[in-house]
Amino acid sequence: MSGPRAYVIRVAEDPVDREACFAVRKEVFVGEQGVPEDIEYDAHDAGAVHVLAVREDGVPLGTGRLLYGAQVAAKTGGDLSVGSLGRLAVTKEARGLGVGAALVSAIEDTARARGLTAVDLHAQTHALGFYERLGYEAYGPEFPDAGIPHRAMRRGLQP
Repeated sequence: MSGPRAYVIRVAEDPVDREACFAVRKEVFVGEQGVPEDIEYDAHDAGAVHVLAVREDGVPLGTGRLLYGAQVAAKTGGDLSVGSLGRLAVTKEARGLGVGAALVSAIEDTARARGLTAVDLHAQTHALGFYERLGYEAYGPEFPDAGIPHRAMRRGLQP
């Protein structure tokens, strides 16, 4: 029996990579979780930094995005030094391989490179333990997003 295939995490800078990010999100959020497609994609996608996990043979395994700056101040309590991690999705075949944690790490590195001091996210409640293991702390009450229970979480970033 062979081990898991190797993968790389990269910023999705070209249109092909960005489309791969959107395809993973559609598979996970729209296909598996029943999120309406018209709310899965939003105006923030254009200005976001998207990251992509790709298997060594080119198959996309996961994605996530970082929002930051004035356009997302409402998501971060008005604090421009805080980024917003979102749309983290890992395909069924890649779950349990460390892809999600690697994507979060890459997003945090991207946030640090932009001078951000913390990252906020809205975690589906079933994923709270995953984010807690990565150093995130929940705050505030549970709330629905696309009909799925969520909690806000934050992690401070060390320079």
